[in-house]
Amino acid sequence: MPSTDRRRRGAGRALRNALPFEAARVGELPTDPGVYLLRSDDGEILYVGKAKSLRHRVRSYLSRAKGAPLRIRELARRTGAVETLVVGSEAEALILEANLIKEHQPRFNLQLRDDKRYPCIRVTVGEPFPRIHLTRRIRQDGSRYFGPYTGVGRVRGALEILLRNHGIRSCRYNLPRERPARPCLDHHIGRCAAPCVGLQSEEDYREKVKKVIRALSGEVGALQAEAEEEMRNAAAAMDFERAAAWRDVIAGLDGIAKRQRVQRVGGGDQDVVGLARDGTLAVATTLRIRKGVLIGRDHHTIAGAEESPVRELLARAVAHIWLSGPRDRNDDLPREILLPGDFPDRALVEEILGERAGRRVALHIPKRGAKVRLVELATANARRALDERVRQGGGPRPGADDALYEIQERLRLKVVPRLIVGFDVSHTQGTEVVAGAVAFLNGAPEKSGYRHMRIRGGWGNDDYRSMEEAVGRHLGRLEREGRRLPDLAVVDGGKGQLAAAARAVRELEIEGIALAALAKREETVFRPGDATGIRIPRSAPALHLLQRIRDEAHRFALRYNRKLRGRRTVRSRLGEIPGIGPRRQQALLSRFGSVRGVREASAAEIGRVPGFSEGMGARILDHLKDGPG
Repeated sequence: MPSTDRRRRGAGRALRNALPFEAARVGELPTDPGVYLLRSDDGEILYVGKAKSLRHRVRSYLSRAKGAPLRIRELARRTGAVETLVVGSEAEALILEANLIKEHQPRFNLQLRDDKRYPCIRVTVGEPFPRIHLTRRIRQDGSRYFGPYTGVGRVRGALEILLRNHGIRSCRYNLPRERPARPCLDHHIGRCAAPCVGLQSEEDYREKVKKVIRALSGEVGALQAEAEEEMRNAAAAMDFERAAAWRDVIAGLDGIAKRQRVQRVGGGDQDVVGLARDGTLAVATTLRIRKGVLIGRDHHTIAGAEESPVRELLARAVAHIWLSGPRDRNDDLPREILLPGDFPDRALVEEILGERAGRRVALHIPKRGAKVRLVELATANARRALDERVRQGGGPRPGADDALYEIQERLRLKVVPRLIVGFDVSHTQGTEVVAGAVAFLNGAPEKSGYRHMRIRGGWGNDDYRSMEEAVGRHLGRLEREGRRLPDLAVVDGGKGQLAAAARAVRELEIEGIALAALAKREETVFRPGDATGIRIPRSAPALHLLQRIRDEAHRFALRYNRKLRGRRTVRSRLGEIPGIGPRRQQALLSRFGSVRGVREASAAEIGRVPGFSEGMGARILDHLKDGPG
């Protein structure tokens, strides 16, 4: 295909998925690492770049355009839209950038003609005595490949440690057909058990290879601990050169443990679907993987999604993308479509797509491994696209945190809980009963939405009635003032507090507010009508955010309770003095700040406070001299 045609391929679809290249809109881009594509007004890809933060990198084109070289100024002038693809790390962004440049050949990118690839680690598992080595060539020869890796030197050092610790041979003999007459030097220095001359059995050798494969799959904790110990010993011996070498080995092991999702070496053709929803709007994102390389993505918006279950949304997305789309899509049908869940008629869709492609097209729901991580990557991009759609409709900024989407999924909410309010009640043995309400917008505290209140009902120790009053008063005030109501209200407590909050919401006749309760100790989330509760893994970001909101509400309410309790203690101490009523107590506290401040003042200083005399000051000091405070 000519390069110009390749640059223009899919231009119309890409423009619908791109953001206008304007300073006000670039600020809406995600701060995640990823790849950006600068496109002309007619959709041609002009430039592909990688970024640690997509927003900051793309914004630099606008801020530097005037004093930049001619090439950059011309690029900024021609760019009409920017398209982004979020990935999990800078290394993934680097690999994806290289893949996209090779695929689209943008005119403003430097074109490298040597076809250099990032190296992978090859394990020749098809051989009786497998070899393990770095390679830049991927063959369909039955070998297992790991990578690709960007830090070549560090990965090479880490691989050397792996091979040495497990006694993996470095020779190139085709064992057992080719055999040397005697063992090589590696055997004599203890780096190999010499399977080449029969000193190590095939079964024992393959067990060693399996351990290396586990390490290459990410289980490198023990090796990293060993390397850290060697680095500390070298540093203690003032051998800093050796310590630096071990530091690079640790970095290499970390690089091996990180599984790249943007290129699956030895893989085939796949489309990967991710889905995100928020109220009436949903976005389905499709990642296109060809010959094991992630080459692009498409977004598809689904309106009217509020009452539809996820399986129905998936069915609509699949039908729109592969059944009712342009007929030329049938020429590019992958062998596998990865989905985040099941939907009705999946087998029927497989049959239809298979007939169109002339071969089997599998619709697969992965449960573990690399394919699950690809679905997670597609879902992350769907969430970013959904945030963009919400902001275009006047929604909140900045974009929602991933923890909010997880809360939506685990609590089965209709909308992403971008605004969450947390409630707690605090009292001192039934006195100074107060409540605190804290607001979190897009996962971050919104201090302007914090409110505390005294409970007026005189409920004493009845936390349920107090919670009902607190929730009703706060939400009622928001409604009367025309302020935004929360998507989710979280109360500190269990099913009793949740039922009290639900009564308050029913009394107000407010719709659209989801309720949840999070008890301390069990850390179980309760929802109305759910008797057993929802267990969220303790390591999940969703639980961490809910705990943070619950604890912040508790802290805020407790601080107000202590303030009132302290004020009562102070006033009762001053109120014991004859002739010192509430107004004079307030005057003293305003002038000296506390009872201690009053006690440390002189009679003359007290006498200068309006309404006091020096004699009255002496009487006050005489009364306070032996008291606390």
